[in-house]
Amino acid sequence: MPVCDICCEELLSEAEMKTHLLLSHMENLMACPFCSLSGVSYDELSFHINTAHTDKDYQDTNVTMVNSGQKNDCITKSTSNVNATNTCKASHQLLPQVNGTATQITGTSHSQGPSASRKSSPPAAATANGAIKLVRTTQTPSNYTRRKSEDGHQKSKQKRLSSPFKEGCFPCPMCNLVYSDCFALQEHVEIHLQDQDAGHSPGEDLTLARKLQEEEEQNWREVQTRREAEDFKKLQKQFGLDNSGGYRKQMERNLDRAVSRGQMLPADFHRKRAEMLESLASGVDDGRSKTSGLMEALYRYYQRDASDCAHVWLCAETDHYSSSEGDKGWGCGYRNFQMLLSSLHRMEQYKHLPVSVPSIPRVQALMEEAWAQGADPQGASHFNNRLQGTRAWIGATEIYAVLTSLSVKARIVDFHKPTGPRETHPRLFEWVKQYFTHSTSRGARLPPKVVQTTLPPVYLQHQGHSRSIIGMEEKANGKLCLLFFDPGVTPAEMKKVLSQDTVTSMVQRMRKYTSGLKHKQYQVVIVEGVLTAEEKQSRILNSRTLRAEKIP
Repeated sequence: MPVCDICCEELLSEAEMKTHLLLSHMENLMACPFCSLSGVSYDELSFHINTAHTDKDYQDTNVTMVNSGQKNDCITKSTSNVNATNTCKASHQLLPQVNGTATQITGTSHSQGPSASRKSSPPAAATANGAIKLVRTTQTPSNYTRRKSEDGHQKSKQKRLSSPFKEGCFPCPMCNLVYSDCFALQEHVEIHLQDQDAGHSPGEDLTLARKLQEEEEQNWREVQTRREAEDFKKLQKQFGLDNSGGYRKQMERNLDRAVSRGQMLPADFHRKRAEMLESLASGVDDGRSKTSGLMEALYRYYQRDASDCAHVWLCAETDHYSSSEGDKGWGCGYRNFQMLLSSLHRMEQYKHLPVSVPSIPRVQALMEEAWAQGADPQGASHFNNRLQGTRAWIGATEIYAVLTSLSVKARIVDFHKPTGPRETHPRLFEWVKQYFTHSTSRGARLPPKVVQTTLPPVYLQHQGHSRSIIGMEEKANGKLCLLFFDPGVTPAEMKKVLSQDTVTSMVQRMRKYTSGLKHKQYQVVIVEGVLTAEEKQSRILNSRTLRAEKIP
């Protein structure tokens, strides 16, 4: 039968043993036989004795017990084949081994009158592995007075050991032991550290710290590298450099989608696909997104209805080109270049240019040819010298490079920061006014209210989009207003300009005041004439470090 190591009582089963320990011992006060610690659990007191008291403590306790007359407690050695008795039978019992030696303590039973015949439990018992087991001691009147005098010290220890973390699970970071109390774990770890202090060198800490820092920096660099690679892929996809196909593939995908959704008949699909292939083969735009006659219609509108305008300036005749199924989302730069060419084709000095407006794939090929001639090498490296078959966005520098390769004199002006309140660009509006009025002011005392100049439109670029400036209004109160051709407007909408009934609403959509242009930076490209062969070569060489005129 199992025997209780604390009171030597025999029990019938392990279940009854657990119940007995809980009711008779663990729920009662446990006191340290060597110091004033009490009010703790059995496991906590066991750890306290094993860590806080040495061989000298056992010897000192022996003397104290004999001199104080408190001889009612003794230590017994429990075995499985010897029955426990209610009194202490042995006066010389062997203490648990501490540091490999056995210590004896003398104890005698003490009777206090007729009612003193009671069970006296030993404060400690030796187990098979030499660990100390602590037991409950019965409080007598003699030691009651001593404990009462130390009541304040006991309460502080009880409060400390009954913290909210008492029932937690606290593993030792230096061995395999697990504690239910964080304070006990702290004392245990301090013993580990004291043992290591003798042979520890400060240089080891420095080496370890450097190693940990190197590992952290290496992990950080790996994370940064992965993040940069992901961001670069996103940028490639955003700017059409992810090899997902160009104008032709996007056109075919959109046509297939329209047929699958029932928005297009199969016959119309084959007809449009054949027109696209013919346009790609010839290199000439098919004209399906073009709208002509707009500048003349605008001139008539302002002649008829411009009561709130003091002056209106319009560029030369220019066709509008809208984005189509093959370039929607990325083709605005190419469409604005087509608008600029449509205006230059009508001017005598630019007759050397191709007769027809090229298609978008052909414009991409022209830009690659410009790079091959040496124009804008930095821009060429950005696109890996390849635009055909991609959905790459283009900007002001690409327009300048292709115009230079075509012997057209162009200039880039960079409005690199806002020049007005609330992030506006009034200097841009003043510059555009000067551009349109420079050629008309000479020799004219009183310029007419509406002027259609012989100047081509202005290419305007900002982050994410580009448009063409085709004119300017100056209101009676002096406010300036730009007029835009936007490739995002469909041909059906642009045809409303040709009708007197709908032209007013379209002009309102084309207007932009200073409050409507709030991007941080704007760049414009203007055409100023034709280049000679020497000027062309000089500009190509200078484009290796391409610089724009900055305002302000």
